[in-house]
Amino acid sequence: MNPRFAHKLDFLDEMIGWSKTLDEPSIMVGDLNVAPLESDVWSHRQLLKVVSHTPPETERMHALQKAHDWVDAMRHFVADDEPLFSWWSYRARDWRASNRGRRLDHIWVSPCLKDGLRGMSVFDDARSWDRPSDHAPVIVDIDLPLS
Repeated sequence: MNPRFAHKLDFLDEMIGWSKTLDEPSIMVGDLNVAPLESDVWSHRQLLKVVSHTPPETERMHALQKAHDWVDAMRHFVADDEPLFSWWSYRARDWRASNRGRRLDHIWVSPCLKDGLRGMSVFDDARSWDRPSDHAPVIVDIDLPLS
C-alpha cells in the first residue's frame, strides 16, 4: 500500500476515535479528500479505484459519520442520490460543462445542531477566478443556540 494512502486511512481512523469522545455540540469542517457517496462523484464506476472514492476510504467515512452520529449538513439540503460536488480537476478545460466533479469538502454537525441548519451552498463561481483552487468553498447557514 502506498505510504501516503496508508497515512490517509490512519488519519481517518484517528478521526473516528476522536469523534467517539465528543460530548459537546461540534461542527466539523474540512477538505477530507473523500467522496463517500456514489452521487459525490461524477462516475462511481470509473472512480472506484481512484483515490478519494475507494472502498477503504468510503467505509471509513461512513464509520466516521456513525462515530458521533454526525449530520452531513450539505446533504441535509441535497438528497443522497443527487449529484453534489465541491472539487473539479484542473485538467478539464471547461470544468463547468464537463462537470466531472467530486465532493471532497465536508461540513458535519452534531445531531443537536441539525434543527439550526438553514441553508447550504457550494460557491463554485470561485473556480472561475484567476488562478483558483480546484476546490470551491462550501457554506452552511446555521442558527446556533446561545448559551
